[in-house]
Amino acid sequence: MVAMALKKAIIGVLALLALGGLLAYQLRGRDAAVAADGALPKTLTIASIAYPYKGQQTYAGLTQTIIAQGWLKDRLAKKGVELVFFPVPTAVGGPLINEGFAGKRIDFASYGDFPAIIAASGGVPLKLVVPVGRGQNAYLIVRKGLAANSIADLKGKRIALHRGRPWELPFSKLLDANGLELSDFKILNINPPASRAALASGDIDAVFLLSDAILLEQKGAGRIIWSTKTAPADWKMRAELFARGDFVDRYPELTQIVADAYVRAAHWSSLPENRKAVIEEAARGDTPVSVVETDYDEPRVAWRDRFSPLFDDFMVRHYQSVADYTFAQGLVRRKVDVDALLDRRFATQALKNLGFDDYWQPTRVQTEAAPAITAVNGAPRS
Repeated sequence: MVAMALKKAIIGVLALLALGGLLAYQLRGRDAAVAADGALPKTLTIASIAYPYKGQQTYAGLTQTIIAQGWLKDRLAKKGVELVFFPVPTAVGGPLINEGFAGKRIDFASYGDFPAIIAASGGVPLKLVVPVGRGQNAYLIVRKGLAANSIADLKGKRIALHRGRPWELPFSKLLDANGLELSDFKILNINPPASRAALASGDIDAVFLLSDAILLEQKGAGRIIWSTKTAPADWKMRAELFARGDFVDRYPELTQIVADAYVRAAHWSSLPENRKAVIEEAARGDTPVSVVETDYDEPRVAWRDRFSPLFDDFMVRHYQSVADYTFAQGLVRRKVDVDALLDRRFATQALKNLGFDDYWQPTRVQTEAAPAITAVNGAPRS
């Protein structure tokens, strides 16, 4: 139902990839950082969302753990390859990473499912090499004093939604499940920092965000009325480790080293004794520990499973559903071949290399009844 309105925003992104970055991808010679043919590259670049912290950049998720551990940097240095991390501000996120992949300026990136699907549909040969966990939550928060308790109560209201970002997909599913369309609202395409300020000042009625919404609620600027915690598990956005397909094909040994590093970091993060350190690391910048703890407070997701690198049925079906949904709704022009996108070799081998074969168990695919799919505020619609 939301196809027509979403198409207008996404087509511009696809056109940019197809006519701009993708053209550069096809015609540009080997990057200057790559040595003579047959040799290893001089540098290996990983992009990730990053935030300023005490005058430096701190990276999101497992990437920061990898930096702290230093193992990947040392392993690559022994092969004469310099490890470079490319910080991506959350305000630009997926589009900047997609351009980096298309222009061959980055080799790997830890980012969301929705922008990755957009890039793959536009022709950028991505490979998902290491899955990460069970997804991230998104929240619908309304401004202080607004008497709204569901998405339906917001018809005709001003809602901030940063278009093309991973959390747009659960928002679209929420609308469809409630028989609504984007045209039923006044959608403002503004980034998270601007939308947070707009909600606090009362310039908008609601905003769809990640854990930023919890901070807004804690500060008294608004009230969360819905989140993916009450939705089917597959509605959550995911963020994984993706790589350029040509890099993977040309440097499988280096790709394996990177995959090993991310699985090592996932294992370390999943240990109960490291939970406090993981939360404190995630709370760097302007995100209080209380926000991270609230976001992670979800009984249906075990701590260990938050970092699972398995290509299990749950994870695979998520991407199949994203590919089906984005194409059926007209969000992408070409349906993404999920089998081609998912490269299971490296995470599977990493588990063997590190002796973690039996550490994580596959998550069974949940079959949820239709009423649960239309749940609002934790209760099925009648």
